[in-house]
Amino acid sequence: MPHLHMEYTANLPDLNADVALIRLNNALVASGHFSAEFDIKSRAVKVETFKVGTALSERAFVHVKLALLSGRSGQIKKQLSESLLAVLQDLCQWPTGVEIQLAVEILDIDRESYTKIAIGH
Repeated sequence: MPHLHMEYTANLPDLNADVALIRLNNALVASGHFSAEFDIKSRAVKVETFKVGTALSERAFVHVKLALLSGRSGQIKKQLSESLLAVLQDLCQWPTGVEIQLAVEILDIDRESYTKIAIGH
């Protein structure tokens, strides 16, 4: 735990998903809210087919969902959200002429029902 999902639109050619994920993971480690760096699982999905609103102008987005075991305070969730958003803002040279929305969403995973096992340690 945690699980980080990043979706980004295909019209962001300078966004390197591998670099993005390691920077986002590093921000989570630096937060001090996770006991071991290897507990962080992140993945990225490039979205080829998308629409943002109804305007004909070119638009794009990067959306990060961070799923955490339930029980963290709203203040901790806000801090994590803000630190991940800061990473997103500084990821790459954003294309000019494209309206880009960056967002971070924090989700709770029910602590009572979540199960996990690590194989190969």
